[in-house]
Amino acid sequence: MKLVYADNAATTEMSERAKQAFLDNIDNYGNPSSLHNMGSKAAQVLDNSRERVAKALGCESRELYFTSGGSESDNWAIKGAAISMRKKGKTHIISTAFEHHAVLHTLESLEKQGFSVTYLNVYEDGYVRTEDLKTAITDNTGLVTIMYANNEIGTVMPIAEIGAICREKGIIFHTDAVQAVGHIEIDVKKQNIDLLSLSAHKFHGPKGIGALYIRKGIVIPNLMDGGAQERGKRAGTENIAAAAATAAALEEALTDLEKKNNRVSALRDKLIDGLLKIERSRLNGGISPRLSGNVSVCFEGVEGEALLLSLDLKGISASSGSACTSGSLEPSHVLLALGLPHEIAHGSLRLSLCDFNTEEDVDYILSVIPEIIDRLRDMSPVWETIKANEGKR
Repeated sequence: MKLVYADNAATTEMSERAKQAFLDNIDNYGNPSSLHNMGSKAAQVLDNSRERVAKALGCESRELYFTSGGSESDNWAIKGAAISMRKKGKTHIISTAFEHHAVLHTLESLEKQGFSVTYLNVYEDGYVRTEDLKTAITDNTGLVTIMYANNEIGTVMPIAEIGAICREKGIIFHTDAVQAVGHIEIDVKKQNIDLLSLSAHKFHGPKGIGALYIRKGIVIPNLMDGGAQERGKRAGTENIAAAAATAAALEEALTDLEKKNNRVSALRDKLIDGLLKIERSRLNGGISPRLSGNVSVCFEGVEGEALLLSLDLKGISASSGSACTSGSLEPSHVLLALGLPHEIAHGSLRLSLCDFNTEEDVDYILSVIPEIIDRLRDMSPVWETIKANEGKR
C-alpha cells in the first residue's frame, strides 16, 4: 500500500538539513546565559540562529524572540499589545471570524477582561476586505490581529494593505503567520507588520519552537517571567539545537521558493480539478491568492470523520480542518464563517501538500477518494435525502 502524507498544514516532516543542524548541536548543552566557554558556544549558536531567522523576515535580530511555538507567540503578542494599548485608553480589538483558535480563545479571554472585539466577515471566498477594516476602526481601536494565511482553506490576506491602514491610524498590527512563514516571501518592514508569530514545524523545522517578531518601538509586557533569557522578555532556557534547526529549515524553505511554489501549485490545481469532478463537491475559499499546497473541499452527504478514517486505511494522511481541534465533532468554525451550512461543513476534507509531495501522490489520492465517497454515500441516509429532493425538482 502506498503511503501519502498530505497533512502538511498540521505539521511537516523535518528536512534533512534541519535534522543535521539539530544533531550538530544536540551535544552543545551549555546554557547560553552562562559565562563559561560552554555557555559562550551555545550563545553563539543561538545568536547566529536568531540572525538568520530575522534576515528571512526582513527584521533586526534584536526584534526576534524565540518561543515554544505559534500558540505562545499569538498569546504573547495579543495579550501584550492589548494591555499596552489599554494604558493609552484603547480597549477595542479587530480580528476575523476564522482565526486559529490560539487567537480566538485569546480574544475570548480578553473580552472577559473588558476588551471589546469586532470580528470581520471573511465572505464566501475567505478573504478580508480592507474597506470592512476601515469601517470597523474607531477612536478606541488599539489592536488589529489578522492571520496572514488561513490554516484550513489556505486563503492569503492582503497583509501589506492592512498593515498600511493600521500604521496610518497608529494601531498595533499583529499577524499570525504560522501558515505563511517559509511558504511566502515576507518582509515585516515593507508590510508594516508590528508583531508576527511563527512556528518552525510548519516549514520542515522541529516542533516545540517558534518565534515572535516585535517591531522596535513596540513595547508589550512579558507573557512569561522568571529569568533574563531572550533579553529579559521571555523566561526559560533556550533550546539551542531547535533554534539552529529552525534557522536551517527556514533558509532551506526560502531557497528557490518561487520554483517550489510553482511545482506545488501545479499539484494542488491537479488535485482540485480531480476532486471537483465528484458529484456535489465544492472548493472552500478562493483560488487566488492561496497557499500553494492547500486543498480544502466539501462533499455533500459525507461525514468528514468517516472520510478521514477511510483515507487512513488507504495510507493517506489528511485532516478535516485544524489539527488543533481535530477531535471535535463540531463543524469547522472556518467553514461556518464562510457561510456554509452545518450539513455541508461536516463533510470537509483538507489535503495540504508540500515540496516533498509528488505527482504520483496526487494520482494515488485521486484514484482512492472517488470510490471512498461513493461507498460512504451508499451508506448515508443524508445522501438518500439529497438525491430524493433532487428528484422532486
